[in-house]
Amino acid sequence: MPFVLPLLGLAVFAQGTSEFMLSGLLPDIARDLHISVPAAGSLTSAFAVGMVIGAPLLAMLSMRWSRRRALLAFLVAFLLVHVLGAVTTHYGVLLATRFVAALANAGFLAVALATATAMVPPDAKGRATSVLLGGTTMACVAGVPAGALLGELWGWRSAFWAVALLSLPALLAILWSVPADRAPRFSDAGPGTRGELRALRRPRLVVLLLLGALVNGATFCAFTYLAPLVTEVTGIGAGWVPAVLALFGLGSFVGVGLGGRLADTRPVPLLVAGGAALLLGWTVLALTAGNPVAALVLVFVQGALSFAVGSTLVSQVLYAATGAPTLGGGFATAALNVGAAIGPWCGGAALTAGLGFRAPLWVSALLTALALVLAGVARGARRRTVRRGVPSAQDAPA
Repeated sequence: MPFVLPLLGLAVFAQGTSEFMLSGLLPDIARDLHISVPAAGSLTSAFAVGMVIGAPLLAMLSMRWSRRRALLAFLVAFLLVHVLGAVTTHYGVLLATRFVAALANAGFLAVALATATAMVPPDAKGRATSVLLGGTTMACVAGVPAGALLGELWGWRSAFWAVALLSLPALLAILWSVPADRAPRFSDAGPGTRGELRALRRPRLVVLLLLGALVNGATFCAFTYLAPLVTEVTGIGAGWVPAVLALFGLGSFVGVGLGGRLADTRPVPLLVAGGAALLLGWTVLALTAGNPVAALVLVFVQGALSFAVGSTLVSQVLYAATGAPTLGGGFATAALNVGAAIGPWCGGAALTAGLGFRAPLWVSALLTALALVLAGVARGARRRTVRRGVPSAQDAPA
């Protein structure tokens, strides 16, 4: 693996930390800026909206640039808005910085995925993807607790400064290691924006993107409501909540590593077995959440399975998107974030309906079941198409 890939992963780690760290900083931000906690919570919503909008939009806008220029522009913007967020005393400015940071994050991740897969052999896209997504999982394991600790020791602004500083090594690595020559864009020999958008309409890609949204929706539905689950159902004290969240993050890190090893050689068995195991795991966790030992084991296992399946789906999008080398990563990023937004909303709706703190786990099981049904329908459609005539590999649903 090229040395620049782990440093790109460090940038993704900083960006993932920025995305998730507010959960532990909202009360401090609310007190400091003299706003309500729900208003502070809108900072998280602004980031989520920016991620969904930014991934495809900025991937398209960056197609006139070389990959190095695009990565530098997005990372510099991300760094600067965190500096501005760290010094501002105005809620409106901070809200705007969260939205812009998410746009930069989404654009960076989309281009980084295209860059990483272009810098490795054609059969190593899964491993390259796992290096980048490993940064996100490490944000869950170490970045979020570290941000909360910094906020407790030196205030919420110190966490913003730390994210900006973490971005600097990746900035230097891009300057030194990413080629300056132009990547194929629509003004060169590449397929162009319209060509890439046409390529993304192929059934296999559409199915993979929908599967990614459903699996990630299940993941973040359960993850978002782990804290009340373990305190109210499992009976673990509130002081153990950060450790439980870190345990899920540690499982996700293991899962990304496993996905990276198998996604290039055995993706279909991993997705089939992993998807079935995910459905079983969410169901068993919902039934046994009152047992602390079972709950803790399954939190780790489900974190590993969720990110093994999720990262493999992302790599399969990149394999399938040969006609959309830039927008493939952008739409994969958008699909994951659509799931990350819809999943917690569905879980919250179940809680509001009075279904209890186990309800988000049942919602996660339902979303996973929908993903398995969709995959089965797509497989059946492909077999029927094959009977009528052999389709191209790009047009066949997975």
